[in-house]
Amino acid sequence: MNAEASLIDQWRTLLSEYSRVAHELDRTLQARHGLTMSDYEVLDRLVAADGCKARVQELVGDLHLSQSAMSRAVARLEKCGLVGRAICDTDRRGVFVTATDEGRAVHTAARDTQLDVLKRQFTPS
Repeated sequence: MNAEASLIDQWRTLLSEYSRVAHELDRTLQARHGLTMSDYEVLDRLVAADGCKARVQELVGDLHLSQSAMSRAVARLEKCGLVGRAICDTDRRGVFVTATDEGRAVHTAARDTQLDVLKRQFTPS
């Protein structure tokens, strides 16, 4: 196998592994918590952020979501009462997203689910 074919093979293996784990995370998080994997990742970044809040642009840079997909995820989470939005005081064009108390509680429960799935996916049998 030449070097180019080896790189392509490695890339395909990585994508297949990611797809397998992401599908299981998405399925399990939805079944147990009503969250998509993307919803959980948004909550996870917010809970980890200083003051449980971040600008939407920061979240887009951290996650695999487009601006429009991020807007839809934030809208879903806001509708469920898990996040709130506020205009940035220093830049009226910027929007902060903040995890609510309920959002932090859902995140705590969903984190246990995430860890359970990851352990099952990455621990050799």
